[in-house]
Amino acid sequence: MSPSPDPAPVRLRTVPSRLLAGAAAVADRLVSERLAAEGARKWHFAVLVALAEAGAASQAGLSRRTGIYRSDMVAVLNELADAGCIRREPDPADRRRNVITLTPTGRRHLERLDTLVTEAQRELLAPLTPGQQDDLVRLLIALTEHHRPPHGAP
Repeated sequence: MSPSPDPAPVRLRTVPSRLLAGAAAVADRLVSERLAAEGARKWHFAVLVALAEAGAASQAGLSRRTGIYRSDMVAVLNELADAGCIRREPDPADRRRNVITLTPTGRRHLERLDTLVTEAQRELLAPLTPGQQDDLVRLLIALTEHHRPPHGAP
């Protein structure tokens, strides 16, 4: 079944910010649906990726690396800890904070989530050739980096 044509006026159909928002909504839905089928959320994936890529971290460090608000991070970490995906241990250098580490269970869970996220990306980008997909990613990185707040800014 082919998608129905966009009923919006032509001028709206060519506004980049509107197009990005529409594509982002589709991408968000595709990823969220696949992760939900495994009982996971995007924040779970983000935390597991951050730990796998850069190693153990404090809750505040994970918040900075993932963009998850500190107030939300506790709930995300509780869910991951309950599933056996992470371990919280007191930081030997500062007993007031915890160090979060990825467990073997967390690594296996991340491998499954990685597969699901990759499938969602394939579906999202299916209408594009591999070269167009690479171009789109390159352009999105350029936009994101250009508009990223300076380090330390809110």
